[in-house]
Amino acid sequence: MAQIFDPLPSHSDNPILCCYVNATSHIQIARISNVTNWYFERVVFPGQRLVFEAIPAAQLEIHTGMMASAILSDTIPCDRLCIQEEVSTPHLTEQDLERLNEGDDIEVVKTEPAAATP
Repeated sequence: MAQIFDPLPSHSDNPILCCYVNATSHIQIARISNVTNWYFERVVFPGQRLVFEAIPAAQLEIHTGMMASAILSDTIPCDRLCIQEEVSTPHLTEQDLERLNEGDDIEVVKTEPAAATP
């Protein structure tokens, strides 16, 4: 599912692209709840790769599903899940995130600020 349903808050500076892989045999819930005015939650199936944008201070909580319950099994700082350096271009598009979650490679072009003209 694309991140368009819950984009980062507009005041978010320097978003990072993150990747989490569910290497277990259980369904997991990935959740970020420590960012003001933003809530992120996704179901991650066994073997699935989740690619998402977050701010460096965000904490990804991993809840592992057991019979009619979920247990907080890990909390991971999103800066440890970063798969590229901070990008000075606008946020990735919905299609870019979908392609990354499907395992496709995309090219992200960094832009440099234009030089001031005298």
